[in-house]
Amino acid sequence: MTAYLRLFYEFFKTGLFAVGGGLATIPFLQNMGAATGWFTDADLTTMIAVSESTPGPMGVNMATYVGFHTGGLPGAVIATLGLITPSIIVILIIAGFLQKFRQSKTVDAVFHGLRPASTALIAAAGLSVAKSVLMFHKVLAPEQQDAKYQLFYWPSVILAAAVFLCLQHKKLKKLHPIVFIGIAAVVGVVFRL
Repeated sequence: MTAYLRLFYEFFKTGLFAVGGGLATIPFLQNMGAATGWFTDADLTTMIAVSESTPGPMGVNMATYVGFHTGGLPGAVIATLGLITPSIIVILIIAGFLQKFRQSKTVDAVFHGLRPASTALIAAAGLSVAKSVLMFHKVLAPEQQDAKYQLFYWPSVILAAAVFLCLQHKKLKKLHPIVFIGIAAVVGVVFRL
């Protein structure tokens, strides 16, 4: 029972303070993983990839995954409810004062101040994910010990560069993101990235 309460509490905090959508939850999830031991940074990278490629909001998908991994089906429901409850409460409060709230200079100033903070959280999360994916962090086999000072995981760097270059062409830029996700998944399976 206390595990479920902790799940709800941790995701409630995340939902309350992660302003800016799914990517803004990543720094909170990193701290949660370190504090609780529910998942590692490598697990978080996998969760991000799966959450981005499945339907639904990324933060909700990740809360559901962690909850299920930690406490089964009840854990998935509790973690998801923990994440969305703050938003529901805020929306209910705002709905009562919507007209007055919309015209408030103070509220406008608060949201003006939240934009750069939200952008910084998303940028920090993006850099953290890039570091965990592109930097070399695997344990090397004994025959590879000569390469123990290798800094980058080159297959991932090459794949990221290829996707970036593809996105520079107008025709490819018009493709749906799921096409790039699918191709990257196939490349990952074929080359075992």
